[in-house]
Amino acid sequence: MEIKQYTKTELIDPTGILDGRRYEFFLFIDFDEEDELAEEEAGGIRTVYIQEEGRSRITGTYFFKKETEEALDFELEEEEEAAVLAFCGNHADDTADLSQPEG
Repeated sequence: MEIKQYTKTELIDPTGILDGRRYEFFLFIDFDEEDELAEEEAGGIRTVYIQEEGRSRITGTYFFKKETEEALDFELEEEEEAAVLAFCGNHADDTADLSQPEG
């Protein structure tokens, strides 16, 4: 799994009830040809990254289909979840052009 591109949108709580900051990430991924997700034409991972009170986490995470962004019925493995959390943490404060490929 290699993250090639991503988009990030800060989610604003209009009520002011939720603590911390929240970002929606779409991570566009190149999957290995033998990966079952490649066969399902997965385009990437959508997740919400939350920073609050000195800790961070991801929630609402799912794989999505390339063309339609339809959710796929696959769960992240532990190492994938850790990689997504680290990636989001490293890019939460980015102000660069997010539509450009990584690297």
